[in-house]
Order: sequence, then structure tokens, then C-alpha cells
Amino acid sequence: MTVTNILLSGIVGSTAYGLARPGSDVDRLGMFAAPTEELHGLRRPQDSHVSTAPDRTLHEAAKWCRLALGGNPTVMELVWLPDELYEVRTPLGDELIAIRGTLPSAHRVRDAYLGYATQQFRKLRSRGDGSFSSDTRKRTAKHARHLRRLCTQGYELYATGRLEIRVEDPESYHAFGERAAADPESALPLLRDFEEKFATTRSVLPEQPDERAADAWLRRVRRHFYK
Repeated sequence: MTVTNILLSGIVGSTAYGLARPGSDVDRLGMFAAPTEELHGLRRPQDSHVSTAPDRTLHEAAKWCRLALGGNPTVMELVWLPDELYEVRTPLGDELIAIRGTLPSAHRVRDAYLGYATQQFRKLRSRGDGSFSSDTRKRTAKHARHLRRLCTQGYELYATGRLEIRVEDPESYHAFGERAAADPESALPLLRDFEEKFATTRSVLPEQPDERAADAWLRRVRRHFYK
């Protein structure tokens, strides 16, 4: 897959979280700018490119902004990565990192992170009572780790306005995953605890996103790639 005009790209997923173990996949996420002239035609250019081997997802700049303003946990990671995990970093990408604090909003972060965490719990429940194959058990433990990470990272972003990508004490996440793989219901108290925390904490984030900074940045991108 060849994509031009990549503005920002880096390693995300378990490697970024500090949860990778031998054999873990290396996931990459990035953003690109479509040539501005192509946006004026009858058919709009493709706004996402996904590949495997290597695992990489690239979103067009406008789509990335819409997802980030909606509180999407996956795309949000791209502008909060530790410096050493960026593989492509352009001046326009740095401009976006500089305005990352304007993208999240309390309502959308709460709904998105708790929503994704709840999905992970439903996947845990659907796996049954833990009496399944080794491969299925690994996937189930992964769902549980994602549930805990989404709750923890989402609440931190909601309460402080900052997103720490690397988790504290990775081994405790792996232990939590193994417990939940054996007994999916054991993960429910953590989910309920974070639901209560979100409900009783006053967020530092605005209730709704202010789209002006993202819109101004995107217009600079369009001017830059207009020929």
C-alpha cells in the first residue's frame, strides 16, 4: 500500500501501551492529506487505507479530525504518543499535536471510552465460562485488558485533559486479563466502578468540542496541498 502526503504516523496498540509480549503484533496508525484538487471532483478520494503485514491504518486528515472530535479512543492515541514511537512527523503533524488539547470534550470522551469498554465486556461474556481453546482464551484475555485500559485512559483524559498512552504496571493488566478469561463476570466490578467515577467527577474538558482549532488546522492542510 502506497499512500502519499503522510502527515503523522506512529506505532500504537500493545507496543505503545507497554503490554506487548513476544509474538505480539506491531500496529501502526497514521494520517494523510488527500491532494486538495481531488476533493472537488464528482468522486471523493478514499479516506482510509488499511493493510496487514504490516498492520497499518491511515485516515485522511478530515476523517481523522471527525473521529477525534467524536472522542474515538483509537485515533486519539496518534497525537499523544511518546516521541520515540512516531515514525513520520511533519510540521503540519506537529501543529496538530500542539492543538490536541482542544479536540476532546467531556460528553464525547465519556460516551466513547465507556462505550468501547462495554463492548469489550460483552465480548468477554460471549466467550462463555472459560472452558475454551488456548487461542480463544488469549483473545478473551485481550478483551479484558482492553476493557481495563479504556476505562483507565478514558477516565484520566476526562478528569485531567491528558492522555497517557503507556499503562502503569503492565503485569497487573495481564493478570486481570487472565482472571477475566477464566471468569468474565469478574471484570464487571471494574466497569461499574469507572461508570461511577465518570458520573461523579467533574471533567476539566468542555461539555462539547470546540471545532474551530481543528477546522483552522484542516484549512491550512488544504492550502498546503493545493496545486
